[in-house]
Amino acid sequence: MNLQSGVAPTYGGLADLLASVPAETWDAPSLCAKWQVRHVVAHVTMPARLTPGQFGAEMAAAGGDFTVLSDTVAARDAFLPVSEHLAHLRSPLLHSWQPPGGGAAGALSHAVIHSLDVTVALDRPTVAPAEAVVAVLDQLTAANGALFGVDLTEVRLEADDTDWDWGSGEVVRADSGRLVALLSGRTLPDGRALRRG
Repeated sequence: MNLQSGVAPTYGGLADLLASVPAETWDAPSLCAKWQVRHVVAHVTMPARLTPGQFGAEMAAAGGDFTVLSDTVAARDAFLPVSEHLAHLRSPLLHSWQPPGGGAAGALSHAVIHSLDVTVALDRPTVAPAEAVVAVLDQLTAANGALFGVDLTEVRLEADDTDWDWGSGEVVRADSGRLVALLSGRTLPDGRALRRG
């Protein structure tokens, strides 16, 4: 698939979902440690809000540490009006954005992984297109778990909603979205997690 083409429907699907939920859902915990749903949305929509100059200033203020920047911006912008969050999720600026050095693959994985941080935590269906989720599974397993420090030694991953599988050893079976979450170092609501490397 054209990787960038999976970004807009993922963010658009997330916007559609969040436009239909009760207001308190925005305060529900996500799969991202310490972040509520609203923090995840504030994080992923930074490219729709911040100009390159503003981002550079934020990075300088964070001492060049992207994690510090992410936490700072998410905490500050999480409580913007819901209407603004939804507009940012639907923004063409966000849909065309690519992370520095990450290209289309990075843009897609960012969209898919963070959308799953919301949908899996809320026990809602995956909003990313199925082929986008599989493309991210392929990215994460091609790196053998290294992107998020996950140990895939003697692990076999099997998706129960498509014919995707990878590896050999102890079977970890879940839908493809939950497998992406596991490969991204997340702990699922049922307590399952992959070993850290």
